[in-house]
Amino acid sequence: MTYTFNQELARKFVHFLSVFIIIGFLLISHYFTKQTALLTLTAVLAIILFLEYLRIETGKKIPLLSSLWSHVMRTKEKDRFGGYVFMILGSLIVFALFETRIAVAAILMATLGDLAAALIGKRFGKHFFMKERAWEGTLAQFSIDVLIGILVFIIFSPFAIPLWQTWAIILAMSLTATIVETLIYKMDDNLIIPVFSGFVGEIALLVLSKI
Repeated sequence: MTYTFNQELARKFVHFLSVFIIIGFLLISHYFTKQTALLTLTAVLAIILFLEYLRIETGKKIPLLSSLWSHVMRTKEKDRFGGYVFMILGSLIVFALFETRIAVAAILMATLGDLAAALIGKRFGKHFFMKERAWEGTLAQFSIDVLIGILVFIIFSPFAIPLWQTWAIILAMSLTATIVETLIYKMDDNLIIPVFSGFVGEIALLVLSKI
């Protein structure tokens, strides 16, 4: 089956729902505790894993979900976990391990940055430098990742560190997310990007805050 631009658009729209994961996690953390938010996200992951069991192991056709799966899943995911599983798992890992703002930025870079790279690259990509990788998509992703860093770390919730240090974190995370997205073909970037970019951001924050 040829994976068309419209299918890619539908797939990325589903991944955009990670924004609701962030909003839900922040609200539960605010009104209850971070541990409660982590447990809630784990419960969501467990439900998704059960639905994947029905789809992969038993071949059950679930109304509405079956139609959605047919539009957003790649051929290689027919008998494997869908990208949404790794998206939730990646969100759970970064929220559990990293500073909340770092986690939020890492998830958004994995979702919106990847969306920009895929859609811009597929629709406007003309200058390819690697297999299925166009400069137009790569530069679009890096630009979106930097914008995400500005919004999260400078506009909405600034770090209590000098501005140049904040910019260093933004650029380090954006560059990491872009490089990972560019190099990854077979592994799932919904998990790899937030873990790597979040780890780099967390290390950068720890180091720079000591200066």
